[in-house]
Amino acid sequence: MSDFIVEIALVVAVAVYLLMAQGQSVGENLTFTMVGAGLMAIATFWTLHTARKGLEVIALRLHLSK
Repeated sequence: MSDFIVEIALVVAVAVYLLMAQGQSVGENLTFTMVGAGLMAIATFWTLHTARKGLEVIALRLHLSK
């Protein structure tokens, strides 16, 4: 359940960042661009990490049911 809450928080954070970034070109404000890149990297890592854990649970259940 906490993975889901973190995932939602990251999606909301990325959405807020994208709303704030409207009208700015990439690299115009280097700090703002770096924060966005870092936020997107963390969101991607968390999503892949969570998906991996879910797939491991599914694989274990399928293996045990045979």
